[in-house]
Order: sequence, then C-alpha cells, then structure tokens
Amino acid sequence: MRTRSLTRSLTRRLVPAVLSVSLGLALAGCGGDDADAPAAVDGDGVCATTDAADDLLAEVCDRGELVVSTDPAYPPQSSLNEESGDYEGFDIDVATEIADRLGVDIAWETPAWDVLTAGSWNGRWDMSVGSMTPTNDRQAVLHFTAPYYYTPAVVVVNSDNTTIADLSTDLDGADIGVCSGCTYEQFLDKSLAIDGFSFDFIIDDAKITGYDTDTTALQDLAVGDGSRLDAVITSLTTAEGDINAGSPAKIVGDPVFYEPLSVAFDKSSELDPVSLKEAVDGIVAEMHADGTLTALSEKWYNGADLTVQQ
Repeated sequence: MRTRSLTRSLTRRLVPAVLSVSLGLALAGCGGDDADAPAAVDGDGVCATTDAADDLLAEVCDRGELVVSTDPAYPPQSSLNEESGDYEGFDIDVATEIADRLGVDIAWETPAWDVLTAGSWNGRWDMSVGSMTPTNDRQAVLHFTAPYYYTPAVVVVNSDNTTIADLSTDLDGADIGVCSGCTYEQFLDKSLAIDGFSFDFIIDDAKITGYDTDTTALQDLAVGDGSRLDAVITSLTTAEGDINAGSPAKIVGDPVFYEPLSVAFDKSSELDPVSLKEAVDGIVAEMHADGTLTALSEKWYNGADLTVQQ
C-alpha cells in the first residue's frame, strides 16, 4: 500500500506551501537538492505564536521544515508526477496546507507501509499524512488526530467476472488481494477494531494474498478473471482511479465498510510529539470548518465530499 521505491534524494524534494484557501491553484513543487536554508517562518502560522520548547513542534519550527511520509504510487491520494518530479494528490495537498498553516516548508519521505505503522520512526520524518486508519493496534504506537476524511472500502473484480454479485456469499473462500498490513487485510481476517466503529465481517474463509500496495494487487487482478486473484479490496478512491486509468476492473456491490483516515505521529519520538499533534489537530479542525478539506476532496475525488462520516 505504501512502498519505498525511490531513492532518498528524490524523496527529500521541497514543495513550497502555496496552496491558497480558495484552492484554485494547482500544487507547484520546487524540485532539486537545494542545500540553502529553509524559508523563514510564516508570520501568520502556528510557529510564529507557539511557546513550544524542547519538543518536536519547536524542532519543526526552528528547522523551518516539516518532513512528511507519503507514497510515490498511490493515486489519487499521492503519487510522483514523473514529468514535473513533484508529488501530487489529495494527501499531498492536505499535508502541504498543514505545513502552510504551521508556517514552514515541507519535505517528503517514502517509507514502507509496515515501517510506518510499526512506529519507532527514529526521527526520519515528523508525521504521516498517508490515509492511515487509526486502528486500535496502531494507536498503541502512534498518536492520531481526528479524521480528516473517510473512505468506503469496496470489492473490485475483473471486468470479465460474472460470478461475484452477492458479497455476503460469493466471496467466501475466494482469493482476495489486499495490501499487507492494511485495514482490508484485517477486515478479511476479522481482526479489524477501531474504537467507536463496528464492522460486519460478511466474507468468510478468504484466501488472503498480501501485496506491498493496493495498486500491485489491482495489477494482478487485471491479468485475468481468476488467473491470480478473484477480487481485490481497496478504497473507493483507489478503485475508481484504477478503472478510470483503463484497467479491466469493476466495483461490485456496496462498500463493505467505511474507515476514518487520520494524521499520525510516532509515540516513541525522542522529541515529545504531543504539541505538534495538538497543533495539527487544531489545523485539521480549521480545515474542516472553513471548507478547505471539502474543496480538496471534491478536487481529487470527482466532486465527492469524503470529509463527512457515513
């Protein structure tokens, strides 16, 4: 689901926080390995007024740069534009707006998904804006903000399939592809648990095939109906992006569950991350209230507002 496929030098590109509240402008990066010091702290940002000291928020403000983990191949949430060399997508715009409201520049890292969810980041990045669900097991090692959006999890089959229609029966014992360590895998093995949410585990005895990313699973599904997989479970946004790109796939039935997605921070950070988490939590609340998140969702998800819990 989230994989390190680029070199470190590529992932440390700076992207200036130029996203306006009107959100009419496209994100523009300033690639390259610029060794110059980051821009001065924005006088209107959180960093201009905070009294944080000796913690992660203070470090980010002093550095003038927020390092965020992302995925270079997870459209439309995040992906690397090969032509421009810049990252783009919903998560990219959300993270950039957070950095802008903090008053700092932004830089990117692309760790593997299982590294992200395990915690113990060793200071390699400050936070994750990567469509991560705050499951109970992840909450043991990570701090989370309130959700910034919610996505439906859907079943995708090859466009030639004619046998899968009733999700409560037709997928029992089927070979289903998911990203390893993701909530979709936990849904299939019936271990998914998030405080405040309940799930109806309608699929029994699935043969779970794990992949490094959702897109890799969808590529195997495209080989042929039942050739490698019978189905894939992924987010509605990822499924629609794959289908719109011309993949021989289709969505079957209603979403099997809805999941909240939050910004994450490493509990084991050497520098206390709580004040940074609280600052970002406040920014997320502002972005909900002022319509920024709705506008970004509609921009990247074909006019759909996924920022409201279903």
